[in-house]
Amino acid sequence: MRKAPRGPISEAEAAALFGAFALAPALVLAVSGGPDSSALLWLAARWRDRLKRPPRLIAVTVDHGLRQESAREALAVKRLARRLKVEHHTLPWTGRKPKTAIQEAARHARYRLLAELARRKGASHVMTAHTLDDQAETVLFRLARGSGVGGLAAMRRIDMVPVPEAGEVRLVRPLLAVAKARLIVTLDSAGVAYAVDPSNTDPRFTRPRLRALLPALAAEGLTAERLARLAARAERVEATLARVLDAARRALAPAPWRAKGPVAADRARFFDLPQEIGLRLMGQMVDFIGNEGPAELGQLEALYAQLAAAGWGSRGASAKPVRRTLAGAMITLSDAKLSVERAPPRRKTKKARSAKTPFTKAR
Repeated sequence: MRKAPRGPISEAEAAALFGAFALAPALVLAVSGGPDSSALLWLAARWRDRLKRPPRLIAVTVDHGLRQESAREALAVKRLARRLKVEHHTLPWTGRKPKTAIQEAARHARYRLLAELARRKGASHVMTAHTLDDQAETVLFRLARGSGVGGLAAMRRIDMVPVPEAGEVRLVRPLLAVAKARLIVTLDSAGVAYAVDPSNTDPRFTRPRLRALLPALAAEGLTAERLARLAARAERVEATLARVLDAARRALAPAPWRAKGPVAADRARFFDLPQEIGLRLMGQMVDFIGNEGPAELGQLEALYAQLAAAGWGSRGASAKPVRRTLAGAMITLSDAKLSVERAPPRRKTKKARSAKTPFTKAR
């Protein structure tokens, strides 16, 4: 097996990492001040300086206001950006912060702010500094959550920005195949300082706990490179399944679909599909029609099993119609078809109704 390079990232490597975006009008770089994002800024600036007509680079630091050091770290990024002749903006996350799931909320806020600034500046892409190590952690995280093939594909090099506000702005992870250790070596050799976020090793959060497991897993052969290879193979399978699913949808439940349904597929042909494609087709129908989704894979698997066990899972079967609700959708299976429509509104309980009754004045 060919050994991965260990030294600083060369100019030729940087050109390969960023070269596909040379014609972009502008690129937003998400830079927190940590080693990964500082390396992203350093490498992108060095790549830009070798181009005759480079994209405009815009470094953005999102200050979540969750640590006292965050303002000082944003100022350090500003100084590095000025040194590299890169435009810089600090965007604060304002408003009330949630008491639970704080990292998820901060992540959503970060992407929202990055996408909003990208649109204002005419940038086509937002670049983040996710590394090979991050990809490995994501695979482990998805495994622990019981993800299917799509989840194990983990992060993609080019993807949609994962917030509705992003519009046409794309997310790019140019360092996804680069080990974090190489980024640190690159910064050290260039004399570039960086900050260390203590939350990255805080065992209260899942990812730091998984991160701590990686050395022991690597000693058993489950290296970051092999976990990333698993993600790449899962992505390849996912792309194949997507094409098969698209063909099945056009054959069994062609567009257009109405917002509240019903959307229907022939019952016998539906159960003739490979189970994975049937699950995915039913999931698309539920997610499109329902208003409480998306449906979780485990829920879809349980529903599919219930439908198959009801007696309709083979040709010529005879059983009673089955009706179930999932994620705001009503799924009905009869002798002729599988149908999905919007579920009726939930009935309000007496307690819930009384809770909305206006208070009377105290006597």
